[in-house]
Amino acid sequence: MRYFFQHLIEAFQLPLKNPVLVFSILLFIILLSPILLRKIKIPGIIGLILSGVIIGPHGLGLIGIRAMEAEGSIKLFSTIGLLYIMFMAGLELDLRQFKKHLNKSVGFGLITFIVPLVLGYPLCTEILHMSPLAALLTASMFSTHTLVAYPIVSKFGLTKHTSVAITVGGTILTDTAVLIILAIISSAAQGQLDFGFWMRLFMSLTIFSLFMFAVVPRVARWFFSKLDSEKTSQYIFVLSIVFFSAFLAEVAGVEHIIGAFVAGLVLNKLIPHHSTLMNRIDFIGNSLFIPFFLIFVGMIVDLGAFTKGSWPLFIAGVLTFFAIASKWLAAYLTQIIYRFSRDERQMIFGLSTARAAATLAIISVGYNVGLLNIYIVNGTVILILITTMVSTMVTENSGKKLLVDLSENSDVEENEALLRNKHLIVSMNELKGNESLLDMALLLSDPKVINPISVVSVYPDNENAERMIKKSRKSLEDIVKHYSGHEAKLNPIATIDHNVSSGIARVSKELVADIVLVNDSQSTNLIKRIVGDDRDHLLSTCDKTIFFCSLDKPSVEYERIVLVAPLIAELEPSFILWAERILRLGKELNVPVALFGSSSTAERLEKVANANNIDTDLRLTELINLEAFYASYQRRQSDLVALVACRAGSVSYDPQIDLILQNIEVAFEHNDFLLIYPGTAVYDPAFSNYDDIDAAPLVAGVETIQKISREVGNIFRKNK
Repeated sequence: MRYFFQHLIEAFQLPLKNPVLVFSILLFIILLSPILLRKIKIPGIIGLILSGVIIGPHGLGLIGIRAMEAEGSIKLFSTIGLLYIMFMAGLELDLRQFKKHLNKSVGFGLITFIVPLVLGYPLCTEILHMSPLAALLTASMFSTHTLVAYPIVSKFGLTKHTSVAITVGGTILTDTAVLIILAIISSAAQGQLDFGFWMRLFMSLTIFSLFMFAVVPRVARWFFSKLDSEKTSQYIFVLSIVFFSAFLAEVAGVEHIIGAFVAGLVLNKLIPHHSTLMNRIDFIGNSLFIPFFLIFVGMIVDLGAFTKGSWPLFIAGVLTFFAIASKWLAAYLTQIIYRFSRDERQMIFGLSTARAAATLAIISVGYNVGLLNIYIVNGTVILILITTMVSTMVTENSGKKLLVDLSENSDVEENEALLRNKHLIVSMNELKGNESLLDMALLLSDPKVINPISVVSVYPDNENAERMIKKSRKSLEDIVKHYSGHEAKLNPIATIDHNVSSGIARVSKELVADIVLVNDSQSTNLIKRIVGDDRDHLLSTCDKTIFFCSLDKPSVEYERIVLVAPLIAELEPSFILWAERILRLGKELNVPVALFGSSSTAERLEKVANANNIDTDLRLTELINLEAFYASYQRRQSDLVALVACRAGSVSYDPQIDLILQNIEVAFEHNDFLLIYPGTAVYDPAFSNYDDIDAAPLVAGVETIQKISREVGNIFRKNK
């Protein structure tokens, strides 16, 4: 017992040396600090930084200097967290928004880079009495910023907002320019700034860019397509790309954070934002690596240095005040030029105020080469702490106000049918062979819905029914386990009925589902026809919107969604239900939606997209009728074809739809296919007193007359 307590006391001697104990304490801090500070309305990011100040070598001394050095474990995890922040910023950047606001991103990047640099240089030379080279290095520190508050924006779902898009886009310009200046100044301080330096920098950056934007996307696309079901392998592959890109950036002569950011841009189009893989990337980063980096930033602060006279405090005050004021001025000028609102200006200011990544790199390099003294280093660390606190508070407050504005300005008319709890049903009896179908359901589902998906297994009602239900539990457990990494909740259901169609129809009514997904691949079609459970049978028994899915390729291979719609498809009462899902699919896959239909359908699609804040690249090819589709379409095997069919008696019903379906299925034999039948189950209180009237006989009579007229017309044409 004595030995145990003696060993325990030795383990807790400061600074802590046991790596297991250090790691456990850091995990407790990551767990408890956001929870405790949330009660006094302090953002969790600030709590982690303050925790680092307390336990660091200049605080209570729980963590020693050695653990923070280059070979220390804390330094390793903090570096991973820093790279993770930059990688996620590039990965979550909406490239369509970035291209749409390219001019604004470049404009803001130039403003937030030039204003602090131009005003900061005379401040450093005249007030802080620095040498020209040291003043230029410190002034460049004012120009840079780190997206420390980006997790707050991501949590609020504002990553696609214009103000956020141009701020993140401006980060590309500012950080790249500042880090290149750092490389130039460090070479100049060492007397190596010659023609050979410029040639090496230009050649290395060119080779790095070619490798990242030409080679990596092809390798990643091939890997994701070959290992589509291996989610763990995909995550390890992504991490490998991130850290190898960071290494290549260092070899090219720039900081590793640029390489991580470029890796995020390269993989942006290949990883859907609400996929299982993206969920794992986000979860592990925000749970482990990024908090380690924030704690490390707090550990650097040396509060004791400010007790050695007024000059260190004066330096820290001047640096901090100007760092905040210069970024506010840049955000204010951006607001005036581009006519942003006050809340948008505050969002830009909040995101671009924090300094951490490039700032630490600049100051450490300047100190190592002898350009900057210890007072500048300590003042910069205080600057990092205060600007990070200001950034998180301003970003959180402005983010809440922007959310209120978005909710007040939303298009209620187009969004009214989607305000209720949307629900999607996937029909499958086992996971094997249906992975692509469930992946499609995850991409189509709205992440804001609490319980978006139910997986329904239907078995025939016979003497083996109970045995099959018990057997199905294992299959349903495999389905839930396979997709446990995704935040979307799957509701597994096993039921019995006379046939599959009747079971799906009954469960869809019980769950008040909007859409039903069915596997319609060639292998399942044969079985359906044998048991008499084909499309027509399901359509006759189920009045919900049905997606017949023929999916054989991984989603990473899709380069475009070809949407073929009847000329008056927008008049269908369930138009919004399937339209919102297709637009969301295009957004998740980062591919354009090529509509072949009428201009009125395109206008309604635009309204649905705006009402649901879905930024999709919609391209219209206007048709005079559905048969004109073949002449106007250029076939690509990388297209995901979505054909909107129509039920008999519906508003958009075309008597030639069956022939068109047969031709399209033959023409697109090598394409993945979505056959969409809009639902007819739309409740209208105006007709609640006439529920007992059945329009089926009338519809059948109309169809019979149409068929007779066509046959008579054919007879006369033949005789003629």
